[in-house]
Amino acid sequence: METEVKELIINGIVYVPKGSTEEVKGDYVIIRTYSAGVFAGYLKRREGREVELTDARRIYYWTGAATLSQLAMEGSSSPDTCKFPCEVAEIILTQAIEIIPCTEKGRKSIQGVKIWKQ
Repeated sequence: METEVKELIINGIVYVPKGSTEEVKGDYVIIRTYSAGVFAGYLKRREGREVELTDARRIYYWTGAATLSQLAMEGSSSPDTCKFPCEVAEIILTQAIEIIPCTEKGRKSIQGVKIWKQ
């Protein structure tokens, strides 16, 4: 019986066999930029201050967390008053000045905020 290898991790790098249909997502993070605002999404790539996120949401306005650090760790205790627009499939941010890894609780809270529309 053959065992299918879905991914292999060597020195902290995830390798996926060619032809794999499973998408490997990076860590879910909050990015604070110099001038574009705050975003949350899956970290695809980082080179210096340039960061690429997938499935990213702009964190336009939040309540229920004192800081972005608390939002990343605990999520929002008032998600109904947060203003997070829809996700974009991919975004490149050129002036990232802070990268905060999110806990599973923080990720679920951010992704669970209803889409804010004007």
